[in-house]
Amino acid sequence: MFERFSKEARMAIVLAQEDARELRSSTIEMEHVLLGVLSQGGPELSALLADTGITHEGVLSSLARTGKGQPLGEEDAEALRSIGIDLDAVRESLEANFGEDALDRAAPERERRGPFGRGRGGNFGHIPFARDAKKVLELSLREALARKDKTIESGHLLLGILRAPNATTARLLGGSEVVADLRPKVLALLDRVA
Repeated sequence: MFERFSKEARMAIVLAQEDARELRSSTIEMEHVLLGVLSQGGPELSALLADTGITHEGVLSSLARTGKGQPLGEEDAEALRSIGIDLDAVRESLEANFGEDALDRAAPERERRGPFGRGRGGNFGHIPFARDAKKVLELSLREALARKDKTIESGHLLLGILRAPNATTARLLGGSEVVADLRPKVLALLDRVA
């Protein structure tokens, strides 16, 4: 399937993996694919998304904040509170006993390797696609086939995301109304580019 991807769309997927790695995710999620599209979508697609208030920097900072502030998410924190576990109290206790950066130090450091297995550089290991990210790739192919386009562009990746967004991606995009509003605009953009 990747042979049908344009250079721009391939780079979006590569950058999705890099963003997943930067955010310390063990899998490439749909939101990472969105970040890749925001990085490599081209000027017209980026402008379209920016007009809606969706930028790479904004999405990346939102995901970074979510990952550090509430590692389990608000629903999980509420469920734990219902059985008498207060995450804020646990965090305060850990920091009081082990220092302010105790939780950051508790995360194991990944071995840093260069491109040939040693030396300096980032973690170059394979990060697998999560189920919803795989679905985006499949839906982007379906979108291209339905339009009779020969290649899969970044716009097709975005259409795949818009077709079946997960809760996180829907929130990052601004909700279901914005998702519904974006789809015809992306289709029109693909028509102009073709």
